[in-house]
Amino acid sequence: MRTFKIFFNAIRSMSLKKIMRLLSLLLPHPIFAILSFYATVQAFSIAQKKFPKTASNNGIGNAYRHALWCCFIMMYCCKVSSPQKALDFCKRLTDMHEELFPNEPLETKMDLHNNKFGMDYFMELLPGIHRQFFEKGFFIDSLEKKMADAKVLKSVEDDFEGHLVYLKD
Repeated sequence: MRTFKIFFNAIRSMSLKKIMRLLSLLLPHPIFAILSFYATVQAFSIAQKKFPKTASNNGIGNAYRHALWCCFIMMYCCKVSSPQKALDFCKRLTDMHEELFPNEPLETKMDLHNNKFGMDYFMELLPGIHRQFFEKGFFIDSLEKKMADAKVLKSVEDDFEGHLVYLKD
């Protein structure tokens, strides 16, 4: 219930212009929109359980949440469409999220980097597993293991390609 309250408050805080931008992405793709919302709720609740202190701020749990979010969006959307269409939609949605709910530049870089990490990780696994057979369990534990190699982002110029990044508390 707490998760839905957070989403409701986020939508309520948006201007009409931002709501219209979001709808312009979601309405042409209603199935993707529903699946993405479900993926968002799932990723948020799993990250909150695994990283209760850092999932909602800029810590290591936030890095996990963003990567898991993108993996889940890709997984669900790939079940009803092609991987490329799912990837395009996921990128547009997650980039738009950063535009609609702006952060400081370093926080934005961190979120976009971790989103890309999640999409890249899904696409890396795709050749070995038929897209219809992906399950949440493929990502939950493996991304948590990848947290051991996560890097601390200190500057917008930092480039940690292939690693999750987070900000030091």
